[in-house]
Amino acid sequence: MITRLLLCISIFTLFFSCSNNDSVTPTDQEANFYALTVGNSWVYKNYRYNMQSEIYEDTGVVDSISIVSTEDISGQTYFKFRRLTTGNEEGISLCNPNGEHFEFLREDNGNLVRDDGTLKFTNNDYSLRIISDNEWGDVVEQLIEGETTIMVEAGSFNCINSERYAILTGGTNSSGLDRFYYSEGVGLIYDTSSTITNNIPTIIRRLDSYSIQ
Repeated sequence: MITRLLLCISIFTLFFSCSNNDSVTPTDQEANFYALTVGNSWVYKNYRYNMQSEIYEDTGVVDSISIVSTEDISGQTYFKFRRLTTGNEEGISLCNPNGEHFEFLREDNGNLVRDDGTLKFTNNDYSLRIISDNEWGDVVEQLIEGETTIMVEAGSFNCINSERYAILTGGTNSSGLDRFYYSEGVGLIYDTSSTITNNIPTIIRRLDSYSIQ
């Protein structure tokens, strides 16, 4: 769907060799940047832009995310994320649908990697990467240098962020731009969902509360 920049490609492996529900953290890093520990949890609220009032209003849609276990997939340990979305009975565009969704992620040298090998986020690679290529153009993402202080309901966080947008046929950048803010040791703090043609994000999602071990 060309009107959405926030593309989440989830291809789940059908068979796993083992499961572990113990509290586990990554062993190949000194600092657990993405807070990959079984039992950690985050609650995000979704806000929609009102063109009349020019403010973001609470949609009532809540994403409750937790790390429930680890899975061995092709010889690598992945953390199993459970997302439970509630409050989207209306099917609000660019918000997640109600119900459960599972995602498998691991950290690899500062990269947050999905079980299909694609990159969800990086904290050290500033190169431009292609998220998807289409007839009308490419959706790309790039980590931005420097830190930004983000204030949300859960508190104030020093964050790094990446930007996602489309490079249209002919080389023109799309008006729509999405941002993803991560804070070391906490994880995702704030992100946006936009359309290709609108420079104001339709939906912003903010960390409302969290529990980190």
